[in-house]
Amino acid sequence: MKTRIKHIALAIAGLGAVATAIPASAAPYQPINQRQYNIEARIDQGVRSGALTRNEAGRLRAQYRDLTRLEYHYRAGGLSMGERADLNRRYDALSQRVKVQKHDWQYRR
Repeated sequence: MKTRIKHIALAIAGLGAVATAIPASAAPYQPINQRQYNIEARIDQGVRSGALTRNEAGRLRAQYRDLTRLEYHYRAGGLSMGERADLNRRYDALSQRVKVQKHDWQYRR
């Protein structure tokens, strides 16, 4: 009886350790369409606030358009798990670039 309680306690403790090892960014799933909307909104907000220069916003929007074209190409044949992972990785990278550009202390005049 005592060993069974120990096994259950160890299993619960192990689950707690695994749950804390998951990064916060991986926890909430966002559909690709929602990620696209968020990136567009962040670029627009950066332009309105002056945190993004016209050149920075233009480059980010061009990268965004390239990524949406790639997504369109992927979806034409059906989106595989590998293609979905590739898109997620690319959207993560673009989101990070938006963040860096918005906080690089270059302001439009």
